[in-house]
Amino acid sequence: MGQFTGKTIVVTGSGKDKGLGQGILRAFADEGANCVVSDLVIDDEAKAVAADLESRGAKTALIACDVSKPDQCQALIAGAVEQFGSVDVLVNNAGIGFKMKGLLDVDISDEWDQVISVNLSGAFYCTQAAARVMVEQGNGGRIINIASQAAKTGFPHLAAYVSSKHGMVGLTRACAVELGKQGITVNAVCPNHVTTGLGAQQNEYFSKLLGFDTVEAYLANMSAKNPMGRPGLPSDTAAACLWLASDAAFYVTGEALNVSGGEEMH
Repeated sequence: MGQFTGKTIVVTGSGKDKGLGQGILRAFADEGANCVVSDLVIDDEAKAVAADLESRGAKTALIACDVSKPDQCQALIAGAVEQFGSVDVLVNNAGIGFKMKGLLDVDISDEWDQVISVNLSGAFYCTQAAARVMVEQGNGGRIINIASQAAKTGFPHLAAYVSSKHGMVGLTRACAVELGKQGITVNAVCPNHVTTGLGAQQNEYFSKLLGFDTVEAYLANMSAKNPMGRPGLPSDTAAACLWLASDAAFYVTGEALNVSGGEEMH
């Protein structure tokens, strides 16, 4: 316990109850990290996420950030440094996955541009801002991108999402090559489906698209196809992030790690 005591983690898109971001922060809070909760707005739900982390003994800060805006990403990292003195781990978790539509019907500005600007450009903006601080600090660092099974495999009605997540793996590799000499590792985690608030919207959409009578039937079919018999949990992704940020993973960089119960194997 306490392997991250005195270190600070920033997780974008972490202000939602039962979300991946909350799950990741819980894992680091239990290991002593200072936790920066960030989301588009700091509302009562985000404050509740912070209160939960504080109940686990973590020091927290809440900083609003629209990751599609470079200046807000810079302010997020600067705010974390101002609050805690450093940024040691960045997890690019913020993303849009609820805009689902057939390829021929995708709206360029409302769907394609917005998804790319948040999922891919947002990860770049935050990575650039955090890397500058980590290089200046001179102690190395960890940057982890929450990609997806959709970073490895195509899915219908998710052209922008799939493209953004494939791009995130390319961003991971490019940044790893440049930042390795600074002791900064950059990796991606690729979870399969996780029923967060976002995941629940996907469940509703795809159960109808694929002709299932109920969401429960859709989820049962999903579980049956998985070698380990269930979809992912936030704690699965959190455990991978915890390892990638640890000293044990110092020599691991540029990887896109599947966390899918064997559903994705390349």
